[in-house]
Parts: sequence; C-alpha cells; structure tokens
Amino acid sequence: MSTHARLLAEALSARTDDQLAALFRRREVRPDASWNDFFDAAEALLDPSSVAKALPRLTRQEAEGLRAAVSGGDAGGATGALRTLALLPPTDGPVAPSVAAAVAGRELPERHRPETSQGLDDAAVARAAERAFTTVATLADALLLAEEGPLALLAAGTVGLSEKRRLIDRGLPDDAALLDDVLGLAAGAGLLLPVERTLRLSDAGAVWLRLAGPARWARLVGGFRASLPAALRTQEGGWIPLAAWPDEHPWDPSWSDRAAALIRQARLLGLVADGPEDAADAVGAETPWARAAREGAEPEPQGLSAYVPAEVDRIFLQNDLTAIAPGPLLPALDLRLRAMATRESASQASSYRFTADSLTAALSSGETEESVLAFLEEISLTGVPQPLRYLLAQSASRHGQVQVGTDPGSGRTRVRSADEHLLQAIGVDQALRPLGLVPVTTADGTAVLTTRVNRDTVFWALSDEHYPAALVDADGAVERPVRATAASAPPSPDDAARYAALLARLREAREEDADAAWLERELEHAARQRAVLAVEVSMPDGTARELVLEVTGFGGGRLRGRDRASDVERTLPIRSILSTRPFEDAGS
Repeated sequence: MSTHARLLAEALSARTDDQLAALFRRREVRPDASWNDFFDAAEALLDPSSVAKALPRLTRQEAEGLRAAVSGGDAGGATGALRTLALLPPTDGPVAPSVAAAVAGRELPERHRPETSQGLDDAAVARAAERAFTTVATLADALLLAEEGPLALLAAGTVGLSEKRRLIDRGLPDDAALLDDVLGLAAGAGLLLPVERTLRLSDAGAVWLRLAGPARWARLVGGFRASLPAALRTQEGGWIPLAAWPDEHPWDPSWSDRAAALIRQARLLGLVADGPEDAADAVGAETPWARAAREGAEPEPQGLSAYVPAEVDRIFLQNDLTAIAPGPLLPALDLRLRAMATRESASQASSYRFTADSLTAALSSGETEESVLAFLEEISLTGVPQPLRYLLAQSASRHGQVQVGTDPGSGRTRVRSADEHLLQAIGVDQALRPLGLVPVTTADGTAVLTTRVNRDTVFWALSDEHYPAALVDADGAVERPVRATAASAPPSPDDAARYAALLARLREAREEDADAAWLERELEHAARQRAVLAVEVSMPDGTARELVLEVTGFGGGRLRGRDRASDVERTLPIRSILSTRPFEDAGS
C-alpha cells in the first residue's frame, strides 16, 4: 500500500455519491465491483491496468496536462479534470507511480491540422445542399424499411451485409460505408433505436418521417450535435472546428476512425463543403447554414432551402397505372402514396406504380376504396384514370377474404376464410412456416388455422406475402392495424442509480478512525508480502520503541513477526503500534 492510495481513499470518501458515480462511469468501473471500502476503491483506481484503460479516454488538453504533471510541471487547466478522474493526487504532490509509468511510455502526437478551405463558391455551396437533400431522402427510405421490418444487428452492434443488401435491393445507394454513416446519423438522432439485437423505428422516427424537408434536416442536425462526444462540444452547446476533431483523443487508437466517421456525417448533412481535390485529408469550409448549429443555436434550414428543390403537393396520374410527382412530394403525401403504390424512381421528380399487391397492402393497412379515391382525387392534377379505378375496385372486392383475429376461448390467434383453397394455400406456404399455423375444425364445422403467435405478427406476415388479410376484433369488425415502433430507448438509470449498491457498501465500510483503518490495511498488506517493517511501539511506561520485524502474520487485532535484532518471535497488539514504515526507508 502506498501513501498515494491512502490520500486518494480519503479524498474519495469526501466526495458526494453523484461525484463518485460520475468518476466510476468515466473510469469504466463495473457496478458489481467487489470493493469493500474506499481503500479498495483507491487501490483499484491506481492499479496499472485501470490507469492504462483510462488514458485513451482523455481529451487532448487532459493528456497534455497529465504529461506535464508527470514531468514535474503544472497540469494547467486540466488539473481539476484529472483530479476528478483520480489520475492526479487530490493535493499538490508527485503523481502516483502507476500513473507515471503508464504515461512515460506514451508519446503525444503532433496536432493534425489538415488544410481548411477558406472560401466557398456558389457551386460548392450548391453541391453541399444537394448532398444534404439526398441524405435526408436516403434516411427516410431507410426508416420506412425499418418500419416494415427491424434491421438485424450483428454482435458488434452494426448492421450486417445481408441487411444492407436488403436496403440496397429496395433502392438505397449501393454503398455499404455510406449506409453505415446514414444509419449512424439515424441512431445518433434517436430515429432508430437498438432493441434486442435489432434497429427499430422509434416514435421520434415516425414523427420525423412526417416533417417537411427543411424540418427533417434541422431535426437531424440537432440530433447529430447532441450525440457528439463531449470532447467535441463547446460550453455554448455547439462544436469545435471540424479540423480539430481528429486530435481530441490522442491516446485512443480507435479515435481516428471515429472522428473520420463523424466528419463524414457532418459532410453528409451539408455542414461542410468538399475540401480541395489535391488534399485527401482536407476538411471543407463551413457552409452558411451550419453556423447557427455550430454556435449552439437552433439549426436554421432557411439558407439550405434556397438551394434544394421546392416540395410539391400535386401529382399526375396516368392511364398506365403510374403516378408522376413533378418535384419532391411533401413527406406526408409521399408516405401515404407509397402505402398504396410502389415507388419506381426517386429524384427531383419521382414515379410510382399502382399494382394489385400495392393496393391490397393499402387496404390491409386500414385504407378503404373510398379513402384511396378521395386521396388521389385531392392530389391529382389529372383526375383518377378509369384503369386505376377498376384495379382499386377489384382489389377492394378481394380484400378481407382472410380474417385474422383471436379465439375468445383459447386466446390463440385464428385465421379464417370463406375460400377453403386460399386457406389451404396459407397453411402450406413455406414463407409462413415460422408462424406454426395448425389446421383446426371449429364446433360449427368451419375450418380455420390457429397459432400461438400473436395476432398482429400473423396479420403483418400474411400482408407481407400479399394475402388479402384483414385484422378483426372479437366481434368480427375490421380494425385499422398499426405497425409497432420502439416507443423510446430503454430508460438508462442515471450514474447514481447504477452504482447505488457499490456506493452504499463503500459508505457503510467507512471507518471513523481513518488512521487506524489505514494502519490495519498496511499491516495486512505487509503480512501478505512477508515484508520487513520498522514498527514504532508504545511501551507500558509511556515511552516508544522501534522494532524491526519480518512480518509473518496478522489477524485477531495482533501483528506477528520475527524481531531482526533479537531473532525472537514477537506478537504485538495493534492498539500499541504507533506507526510503521518499510525497513529500507528507516534512518540509519
């Protein structure tokens, strides 16, 4: 045991629970750590492995300050933060040997200062705006696919290649790295939430999908800013210049990739323009609409809007069962139209195609023949062509042939249809085998399929396979289905709650007599090491005597050891020991 650990233990015991919990979080202490008292905590925090684990999390300023302190200088503005992290002693003095040893072998790389463009021409600004427009549209497509079915996550927490292929097959860019950045933006803004090894559309994501384009961009920028690591944020709530981002965690080997990903995301949002072509690592100049967000104010999309196509609220319906939007369709209209037609192309002018399957899907999701016609007549500049009316009527006549409800007696999901051949086809459909549908004959002789899988899951599985399914309640009335979203991120307990049990144990073990507790700690450590100590003992006559003991045991309130001077075994009550010190440090 060192005096560094004792000083730290005393300082830790004086901190509040919130301060201790924040320290434990930043030092990545496990809530179930087997510490019995503050001396255990101090020893663990000063352990070389714990110190080495903490160094990569330091900011540039903290790393520079710690190197200065190890060299005998002043840590400057980082002193408070380093003391809070238990990497500097609570008072002025030498750095703990474990900290000094960990820092001694680490170089502090030179600051990386890539070239930054100082000026922007109108063409560069326009390209940045177009990139932001494309990113928002791509993200909207990804969220819609996540609403149809959650995106599976790998063990590392990333979306795998098979899921990316599903996104690409549905029209997203054929660029796996770009998809990672776009999905990262969505997760950072809380539009997608990780739930049980999947990424699911959140309630916030469902709301975002219905915002107008500029509001979508502003909400996305706000979420990006809020998710930035603390080292990149300013006191005003904005962010430091992007050119400095790669420098902020100089001892973290993974930070370079992380910073590069964040800069790419900022570029996708149009916050910076392209850098010079002859400098691969250059960071482009800030775009005009990025300033407010960088300074901590609400993002302002007005400047961006001047460079992107205006959204439209009308379409052209054609006899070949297609719809043409002469510009970006308002998101709310686009979402509803895509619920009843398949989008074939996406650009400033998008095209959609109506099919029997797409209209059946719309009817299954709660639309009716009347509501579809009313919607199309409202937004169409050319009316509703007769071929489309006919196809809609035909789809409506078939809809509801398969009814999905709950058996009131057994509570199992029940699938029924007046068309026996259709029911048999569902029963043998290989795509529906995971549902475990079992044919059953009811008391009145009606053939049905039953399963233990919940009603909504069965309904959506049938709808996705293009069966004319309808969701019905206990009385047989058709219900409007709603795809589930992740309401919110699982509530994360605050630091104090996470470490409540550990903090309670440390507080309970705190001794009133810190000196006595420390002495016992030193003697226990010496017994384990069979160390040689110079022990100052209080004699019965009131005098003090120093004995040099090779410690052999400790327990029951007594210290046992061989006296080096007389070569006899001595047993000393702890209450009579005034102080101890390693024999090598004793004066001659």
